[in-house]
Amino acid sequence: MHVLFVHRAGSGQFAALIASLVAQGVEVSLITERPEQEQPGVSQLVYSVEETSTRHPALAATEYHLRTGEAVAQLMERLKSTDPPDVVLGHIGWGGLLFARDALPDAALIGYCEYYYRSTGSDLDFGMSDPVPAADRYRVRMRNAAQLLALDTLDAAYAPTQWQRQQYPAAYRKRIAVCHDGIDTTFCRPDAEASFVLPDGRVLTPGSPVVTFVARDLDPYRGYPQFMRAAAILAARHPDLIFVVIGGDGAGYGRPRSDDNSWREAMCAETRLGDRIVHIPWLPYENLIRLFQVSAAHIYLTVPFVLSWSLLEAMACGCLVIGSDTEPVKEVIRDGSNGLLTPFHDEQLLAERIEQALAQPVLARSLRRAARETVIAGYERERCVDRQIGWIRQFGE
Repeated sequence: MHVLFVHRAGSGQFAALIASLVAQGVEVSLITERPEQEQPGVSQLVYSVEETSTRHPALAATEYHLRTGEAVAQLMERLKSTDPPDVVLGHIGWGGLLFARDALPDAALIGYCEYYYRSTGSDLDFGMSDPVPAADRYRVRMRNAAQLLALDTLDAAYAPTQWQRQQYPAAYRKRIAVCHDGIDTTFCRPDAEASFVLPDGRVLTPGSPVVTFVARDLDPYRGYPQFMRAAAILAARHPDLIFVVIGGDGAGYGRPRSDDNSWREAMCAETRLGDRIVHIPWLPYENLIRLFQVSAAHIYLTVPFVLSWSLLEAMACGCLVIGSDTEPVKEVIRDGSNGLLTPFHDEQLLAERIEQALAQPVLARSLRRAARETVIAGYERERCVDRQIGWIRQFGE
């Protein structure tokens, strides 16, 4: 059996699935725009997309998706004449599967449904008192065009969480299963002997008064400003607390600031936390897990958007998580059962909930234990990957 994966950024969410298929002797190919380090058993085909100056702003993403679809289809046509795949599994959000049915009419198509954009009840209008401008509504509607065209051609599809599935139109929702990418709960686990070394040489261990925050980029989508303001409140009350933030200075999922400063620069200037807070732009994965293992309280905030792997990894490590009471988070965290929830925009209450968590060790132990159990029960990697392989074999053999 030959399985072809399509993903803009290397293997992306398919990394564990690809590794498992290769270990089982399945032939695997990957079409990607951003190639990754070569790995045994995986043949990479790389495409590029020419930049264009689209006249209508609402068509910018659609133009990119169209060109992506054309570039991917050309590589699929090449495979069809030499080594046609039996199954194609790809991310539908960037146009990669737009013409897959045309290029490979005999292959089974499985789509990964990560996020369907909506103008209401989602990230675009979250926390807004005024209506979303018409131009933004038109833009996000057009951004879904490639997904809808791809969905119409698929044999099967899945989304990583129930909430992400629910964002898709009802007419397609019944065709979308739910299966997470999976968390390695053997690697992501509590470790009473763990240690984490800060850039200044200080060593943190389980029991250290450390509050952690992690995001790919420090932006409002992941509640970085709210966290920083809560940290400032706590720093004034608790001189022993250490705040460790992991994340880069990119624009993230939102728009860049109009003053060209990063959100880190802006929030450090506003809160004046100085050396009370440690910012680290990036960590090797094993170091990130060590940070989770020593964390006394981990903060995860997000607008209604894609749920981060980092939340589930932190929970698998037995972190005491204080999360935002937004829908994606509430699917995983039950307030007072396996974590604590707080309103996204209430920095004062966030600070109080962190204090509550740190001041009640019995509650903390219970929440930590339940957090890990939640991930093992619903998001353990081996079971997730086994289910995905079941779909592949169902359609490919």
